[in-house]
Amino acid sequence: MKNASLLLIALFGLTLFSCKDNKNPDSLEVVTVDNTPDSQKTYEVAKSEAVFKDSKKEAVFNQYLKVENALINTDAKAAAKEAKELSPLLEAISADEVVQKANTEIANSDDIAFQRQNFEYLSGGMEKIVEGALESGKLYKQYCPMAFNNRGAYWISSGKNILNPYFGDKMLKCGRVEFEFE
Repeated sequence: MKNASLLLIALFGLTLFSCKDNKNPDSLEVVTVDNTPDSQKTYEVAKSEAVFKDSKKEAVFNQYLKVENALINTDAKAAAKEAKELSPLLEAISADEVVQKANTEIANSDDIAFQRQNFEYLSGGMEKIVEGALESGKLYKQYCPMAFNNRGAYWISSGKNILNPYFGDKMLKCGRVEFEFE
């Protein structure tokens, strides 16, 4: 009987110590972050104040900004939608094949990483489209040195403020203004 009592006390003590809260400061803490669409912050690119000599090129650039904005907000569905709306505008100005293909790839994908890869080519074409096309105002060629495993990538923006379409809110302010179109 004495052995049974000792065994019962030992089991009770073991249970008590093994179930108490672990106050070890080196232990990992799991934190759940709410990243549902309602909890995410939405960013907006600056409305373009540039005036273009050609209204078709202006329409192309303004729609390009919508694609850029969707990528900044890491919204693959919106990027695809905005790229679909950009397609006929690119055709109307006879944009080169590389630009149209990159835009089509964005429009037909729901993979944000793939869309961002193609946005680099779309941005390269956009640079050619806006070069010499402004009547007034400024646009900004911006550069993120960390995009694509530190290879870097450019995009065209309507404002000096950096909102990075290649990383979104993971590295929203990563980048610099490389050139101003006037």
